[in-house]
Amino acid sequence: MPLHVLPAPAPALRSVLAALGSPTAVREARTPALRAAQGSVRPELPLPVHVLGRTTPDGTSSTRLAGWRFMIRGGERTLAAADTMLTPDGWAFSHFFEGPYIASTERALRHAEAMPMPCQPRLLSVPELYMLTLWLHGDCTDDGTEAPLAATDLLVPLAPAPPGIAAHRPHRVAELLPVLTHRLTPASPAPLLGSPA
Repeated sequence: MPLHVLPAPAPALRSVLAALGSPTAVREARTPALRAAQGSVRPELPLPVHVLGRTTPDGTSSTRLAGWRFMIRGGERTLAAADTMLTPDGWAFSHFFEGPYIASTERALRHAEAMPMPCQPRLLSVPELYMLTLWLHGDCTDDGTEAPLAATDLLVPLAPAPPGIAAHRPHRVAELLPVLTHRLTPASPAPLLGSPA
């Protein structure tokens, strides 16, 4: 599938480049691979990070753009990621990090490239479930800032996924969103979806 990766806002990219150029920011980051990197490192593959909002009784759900994530590459491998956030003064660097979501994101993107339909890759965070998904949005003309989840968009839960939700298995929004809604409702037991990856 042709992935239509959006360009990050210039101030977000500049803030990451400034942090990478700051020995203090890199030294204080909890990213041993980034601190130990020899040679140049560069931010690549910017992905807008949206946060899932409340789901209404009719099944529609809102999202809000919360930041941009960049993969930090050194040579041929990804060493870490950098997050930016929107502040009252504009886009600003937030932090560097390592962990399983980086490799999981790259794996999900590789699988997405093999799918037949073009899409726009984004990340969708569900903080209450400690869950992150690759959101494959079908409208490639969208600017990535305020698009709602479309029922036909795909969500690919990244590993580690919550119990009962298979990581790396694509789900249509119309299929996965009701499961997430049940999980977010304290009185309802959550149905299982998929099998473990």
